[in-house]
Amino acid sequence: MDNLLNFNHFQLAEYFESLGERPFRAKQLMRWIHRFGVSDFEQMTDIAKDLRAKLKLQAEITPPAIKLEQISDDGTRKWLIDAGNDNGIETVFIPEEDRGTLCVSSQVGCALECTFCSTGRQGFNRNLNVSEIIGQLWVANHALREDPYYGQLTKDDRIISNVVMMGMGEPLANYDNVVTSMQIMLDDSAYGLSRRRVTLSTSGLVPAMDRLKEDCPVALAVSLHAPNDELRDILVPINRKYPIKMLMEACERYLVKAPRDFVTFEYVMLDGVNDTISHANQVLEIVKHLPCKFNLIPFNPFPNSGYQASSQENIKNFRDVLMQAGYVVTTRKTRGDDIDAACGQLAGNVQDRTRRSIRINSVQGVIT
Repeated sequence: MDNLLNFNHFQLAEYFESLGERPFRAKQLMRWIHRFGVSDFEQMTDIAKDLRAKLKLQAEITPPAIKLEQISDDGTRKWLIDAGNDNGIETVFIPEEDRGTLCVSSQVGCALECTFCSTGRQGFNRNLNVSEIIGQLWVANHALREDPYYGQLTKDDRIISNVVMMGMGEPLANYDNVVTSMQIMLDDSAYGLSRRRVTLSTSGLVPAMDRLKEDCPVALAVSLHAPNDELRDILVPINRKYPIKMLMEACERYLVKAPRDFVTFEYVMLDGVNDTISHANQVLEIVKHLPCKFNLIPFNPFPNSGYQASSQENIKNFRDVLMQAGYVVTTRKTRGDDIDAACGQLAGNVQDRTRRSIRINSVQGVIT
């Protein structure tokens, strides 16, 4: 049966045409599925009974199942979501006074092997399909609505106001499924998020960044983490194929169509590795022609990582160098670390890691 969670608006219109139905049915279904969170065709009261009967025979609306929910002392929530064959992915909701941000995964594991990232240590199993990616937003909305605190809100009150593609996996290595999912997030008949409120984070897959600029330009965050190629080759191995100069040029091209007039650079702070004043000055040199902001991320330790978190003094000194040069710099607040939901800690449950051996070839095959 066709899982209608896999379809964006255009694909759903094509689907209805294949059934001999008018394309406007797509808008109705998008509203029922995503805006109202309905998975039972019988509840879709403005759709004719004969069409509902037809849909029940050959289609379904089946979101992924939640295996485990954890709630942090600071209100952060993490869901372990079933990805089949004993695999699990993790999705995190971060509540703040002025927004609610959902961190969404795009792969079971990750093939890029950034050395400071717990997800990368888990290996890589497969890409998520659209229903599994957009399904994280669907199930998070449902779970939050069941909470007494959020349950008092109306259907028009938005609990999740921002989505960041920063969970498990490299989003641009699962390009087609991620773009289709973001198109659903942006669709006014579905979640109606603005491009400024959907952020995709990439380690620097340059050809896919150029494609994204044309297909679905959302806010862009780039995992920089090092100020020179020698160090970044170690920390972010994809840099060996797309070094910093190529990455900066791709960022400049992206800004032509981006919803924001800057790129955000994410920089995890590793004690004695990339956190000195000299490193900060090198960062200034590589971004000097690029409008950007910085998000410094205190390293979140995990077993056998081999790294330690930078001291608060080193983070402050690094930040001050960037700020004195006129850049906006934030230091990410560590949220959900008591449930391993902080940045770099998402590990899920990745089985059959043998596919790790095809990691670089599979990534290159997607983005070329």
